[in-house]
Parts: sequence; structure tokens; C-alpha cells
Amino acid sequence: MSRQLSCSEHATPIDKSLQPLLIHGLKGIEKESLRINREGSISLSPHPVQLGAALTHPNITTDYSEALLELITPALSDGTEVLHSLTDLHKYVCANINDELLLAASMPVGDLRDPAIPIAEYGSSNVGKMKHIYRQGLSYRYGRCMQVIAGIHFNYSLPEQFWPEYQQFVKHTGDLQSFTTSAYMGMIRNLQRYGWLILYLFGSSPAVGKSFVDSRNSVYSDTLQKFDETSYYKPFATSLRMSEIGYLNPVQSMFHISFNSIEEYIRHLGRATTIPYLGYERIGAKVGIQYRQLNTHFLQIENEYYTSVRPKQPTRPAERPLQALGSRGIQYIEIRSVDVDVFEPAGIAIETTRFLEALSLFCLFQPNVGHDSKQLDEISNNVLSVANRGRDPKLKLLDNGCEVPLRQWALTLCEQMREICEILDNGNADIPYTRALHQQIETIHHPELTASARVLTAMRAQKMSITELVLQKSREYTRYFQKATLDAAVKRNFDLQVKTSLAQQKQLDATDEIPFDKYLSNYFSQDASASIIQSPNLPVSMVETAAR
Repeated sequence: MSRQLSCSEHATPIDKSLQPLLIHGLKGIEKESLRINREGSISLSPHPVQLGAALTHPNITTDYSEALLELITPALSDGTEVLHSLTDLHKYVCANINDELLLAASMPVGDLRDPAIPIAEYGSSNVGKMKHIYRQGLSYRYGRCMQVIAGIHFNYSLPEQFWPEYQQFVKHTGDLQSFTTSAYMGMIRNLQRYGWLILYLFGSSPAVGKSFVDSRNSVYSDTLQKFDETSYYKPFATSLRMSEIGYLNPVQSMFHISFNSIEEYIRHLGRATTIPYLGYERIGAKVGIQYRQLNTHFLQIENEYYTSVRPKQPTRPAERPLQALGSRGIQYIEIRSVDVDVFEPAGIAIETTRFLEALSLFCLFQPNVGHDSKQLDEISNNVLSVANRGRDPKLKLLDNGCEVPLRQWALTLCEQMREICEILDNGNADIPYTRALHQQIETIHHPELTASARVLTAMRAQKMSITELVLQKSREYTRYFQKATLDAAVKRNFDLQVKTSLAQQKQLDATDEIPFDKYLSNYFSQDASASIIQSPNLPVSMVETAAR
């Protein structure tokens, strides 16, 4: 069954009393980048001491691998300043990695056999050991190749002043924290529903190297076409990173995590961290005196669960993420489905961040009923369809059981976002948010303008493999950042962070601690469900009222 969408469907003008508060939302970026050598292989060298200690540095750390850097900006209300911060981090890092490069793409290249991918090290403290063993467990469970796929996380929160005004406007008289958390969960559900649009617009991984295909050893690899002797691709793919050969894994698809309320989310995710899985029991947790993984459960810890959007609350020392969410609610949301843009030196454009901010707000004010199993299947199918063939002009997606042409639905959503963008422009004559929206509308009309299409066009025009193209960009961008001038005050601050982080790491390693087994037992004994503050499920009518 097909259906026609009206541009006015679900249109929800925002009350004027709320509009001035929306421009002060906080944005932040976390960008993963592989350190590679000049030939394109993953670096086997330790995390550079010139960059500080990965365990304790607030802005420069590592993800899965010792070579997988994660650059973290502060949360700021000015998106331009966020990009400046990310650029400064790149300048500092590129000046301190000797003759290495930062890979300018999401999908890894070079030798991707397990021995060629070093697991991140964090020292001898209990927290450092736990982080390393967790990553060791990921290696046993999924293989190392999957774990060095890089991405960009866009973090967003509304200003604290917004929430009491919003609560008052919708005439909700309950607890502010639970109200805020429920509203964020509604935003997340809509971001899941419309998340395919992010892949279409910003997916930048339509091709992968032969080494990735060989190392991933996925049954889905047979669906790829051969581009040349060392490259595989899909003609209409947008983000193979988000496809079956990327992050998707069959074990996690065996259980369902509900986002319909924070209580259900904590209960379901917490259960997945306590139920043993036979395949992981065969691996073993502690064999002799050596840990292979933290435990043999479906998930070792909450963060192992991959989802395109996460509710977030900063944790305190030795606190579990679910414990933090249960006791203090949601502080911000994390959009995790953004590819590293091959054509941007820092991996993301300012127009992308503006669009993501506007989309997040749009999703807050849209009706956000809970998802049943049918809707969850639709969301999953839509994401995979767009990841694999999003630029196919014949592609139709599912919306409540009805088929909708992708282009039609995408244009409808963008039209509905105009008011949000005008509010965020805040009278700026340059209309930066509206211009960012127009850029994406143009990309919807002309799929050849998407980053994914441009990757394949560049490969064909320059007769390059995907590895050759991303290495060319990696050399270009690393050289660009090395030649760029870093403000002296910014450099002094980074230097101080390095010195401080190394001292903190040394202190952690030297501190007398309880035995590691006891540390783990204490950590996993926290009961997140006991600390949940009950949050209301806002009825659709209340959300619609708030948006008028």
C-alpha cells in the first residue's frame, strides 16, 4: 500500500514563549579517528604520550583500539565554536603524532587482521583494567575489525531554563526531572523513526576495501559488488557503516530494548547485562588468572548495546550508566549514526551540525507515541534500506504500514523543519540554519550531491580504489592541520591538560585499591532500577498542545 504525504501533516507550530530559549541549546561532538601509518595500516604504536593519558584526558582519549583516537569537544551553545574546538583538537593532535596520519573515513583500511589491531590500554588501576578487559571481550565476541569502524557522535541538550517553561506550558504538575526525561525519550523515539534521513544526507561510506570484507567475514559480504581489485561497494549505498556488514550483529538483534519510557529502557538494558549467553559462556570470562571478558552475559556492560541514539547522563566514579540515568534522568542525547565525512577536514561540516540540531528540536515537538514491535521493525528496515540503497530513485520506505517514496518523505520532513530553522536563525541576516536546510533539500533533489555519491564519483574520476582515495584525503587533511596555526593560549591549555592527565594517570596507577575481582563485583552489584524516579509518559495530546 502506498500513501501520499501532505507537507502540513503533523505540522506543529511552536509557542512563542518557548522560542527564545531554543537558541541556547548545547551542542558537542565526539569524533573517532584511526591513527594510521603513511601506507595506510593501523598504527601499532602506543597512544602518544604527547597527547596525555587516554584514561584521564577530558578531550583526547581512545575508543576500542590504542590507535582509535576520540576527540571530544566541550558542550557549547554556539555551533561554530564547537567546530572551532574540534578543529583545534585536530591541529594539536596532528602536531603530535609524528609521521602518522588521521584516517579521513569511517571504514578502516589496510591490514585488518586481529593481530594488526591493538586493543586500547589504560594502565594498571582497576578502572583502567576494566576498560581494557571490556575491549578484550568485544574482540572475542565480534572481532577487532568491526570495533575500529569510526563515527561521529553529535550531542545535544536543551538549556535548563527551557524545561520549567515547557512543563508549565503543557500544564504538567509532576516532577521536573521525570518530565524532562520523558520528553527526551520522546525525542529519541522520533529520531529513531526519522533517523534514515541522517544516513541519506550524511552517509559517507558506500564502499569498503577488500581487507575489510575479508576480515569482517560477514554473510552479507556477498551482497557487495566489486569496484576494482581492492574495493567493494553498493551502487546506491549511503552508509555501509550502518548496514549489516558494519555495526549490526545477530546476537544483539536477539533481544529488544524499549525506548518507550526510561523505566523500560533501564529494565530491558539492565536485563541484557545479567542474562548469560551460551556462545559467550563457551569463551569464558576468567580463564585461569586471565580475563577474556568482563562476564558472559548478552552485554558485558550497557555501552556494548549499539543504538543510533542514546540517552545520556554523565557518570560519577565507579557508577554504572543506567544507575546515573535512573537517579538523575537524561541530561542530553547522543546521535551516533553520523559517518566521518570524507570531504571535510574535521570529518563534519557546520551545516551538518545545524541540520542535526534542527532535526533534534523538530523531533521534540512532534507527537511521539511509544513504539510497538511492528514500528520497530519498520524503523530497522528503513535504516537498512537507506544504508544499502538510499540513493535508489525507486526506493520506498515504510511509515505505519504504508509505502512512501524516500524523496517525498524526506522533502516533507524538511518542509516541516522550516519553522525550527527560522527560530534558530534568531534574526541573523545570514540565516545559517535555513541555509543549512536548503542545502539538504537540494541534496534530496539531487542525490549526486550526497557525500556517498561523491565518494564513488571521485573513485571513478580519479581511477582510485577506496583505500587510495581515503589515504589521499588523510594525507591532505593531516598536512593541512599540521600547517595551520594553533592559538598560543589554546596550545598552552592543551599542554596543561596533557600534563595534568599524565599526573592523574600516575596517581591512579599508584593508589592502593581493592582486588580487581572485588572491584568488578561492587560495580555490577549496583541496581539501576532501584534508583529510578518514575517519569510520566506524556500523552500525544499533551505533546501537540506544547507545540502549538
